Amino acid sequence: MLQIIKLAWRDLNRNRRRSFFSALALGMGLSLLLLMAAVIEYEIRSSMDTSIRLQTGHLQIRAVSYNENRSSLAWEDLVEGPAAIAVQVAALPPVSVATPRLFASGIVASGDTSAAARITGVDPASAANDPYRSGILSGQWLGADDRDGIVIGQPMADKLGLKAGDKPNVLVNTANGDVDSQAFVIRGIYSTRTPGFDNGTIFMSLAKAQAITRAGDHASAIFVLLKDRDQTGAVVAALQTRQFTVLTWDRMNALLSDTEELANSYMILLYLIILAITATVIVNTLVMAVFERTREIGILSALGMRSGRIMAMFFAESAMLALGGIALGLIIGGAMVAYFGSVGYYI
Repeated sequence: MLQIIKLAWRDLNRNRRRSFFSALALGMGLSLLLLMAAVIEYEIRSSMDTSIRLQTGHLQIRAVSYNENRSSLAWEDLVEGPAAIAVQVAALPPVSVATPRLFASGIVASGDTSAAARITGVDPASAANDPYRSGILSGQWLGADDRDGIVIGQPMADKLGLKAGDKPNVLVNTANGDVDSQAFVIRGIYSTRTPGFDNGTIFMSLAKAQAITRAGDHASAIFVLLKDRDQTGAVVAALQTRQFTVLTWDRMNALLSDTEELANSYMILLYLIILAITATVIVNTLVMAVFERTREIGILSALGMRSGRIMAMFFAESAMLALGGIALGLIIGGAMVAYFGSVGYYI
């Protein structure tokens, strides 16, 4: 066997340029595949993390009858005494943050222009609001006892021509089916760099949201962030009760989960394409070698080398080309992923 490997190595060294470029072609295909897989994996993971931080959390505790599509404000559809429940949930070791939130539909009007909005009542001091707090572009985040202020997204502010300190009217649906209206002061304008979210979400203090919607001491959900996403199952088991329903991040982000599965399916297809290209490159190289070395094969047969050993020699050459291409691909691909992972590129 060692003799066959030595012969295969010498044969590859005869045409070093051809052997090198054959391995390089395989390596470049593999490196591009690694880069593409890294980009897709990061985009999906980033989208999921963004959705969890901004919208869904890892868990949400809701009333069993709550209808998210209608942003129901009926008391029987809301969580009663949310602050006390949030404290109990936050005491669980895997939980990082637990805070009540109230969601309502509304309209922000300024002059002759208006925009639909999802009004979110939050505890201004909660660490769950860090993505919005750190994204303030002008003005400031809500104060603990702020009853007249709101924070709006930059796309909505640009659309309505608003800036920090302005006083637009906010129309809000209430628990009894009426509409209440009040002028609010824009305390700050934020950006999470997620236009679809920023364009339709405004924040006010939970106490004010409960007052203007006449929801009383109720919240739409307890928003929960975990220290480790893998602990989701254990926390859900600890929180299970007939009074509330506990929704997990994967259920609330079903579309993103389906997109991830679809992307993985496409990656399998790309793997097969790269495999086919690899096989084509190696077969082409070996076919050329066979035609060029017909006389050599005849001499080896005349010297007593069996056809199986001759075939094994060519298989050894193909294995060396494949291993060399894989090594080049891992080196080049790893360097590309490391570079773009740290420096990035603008899309």
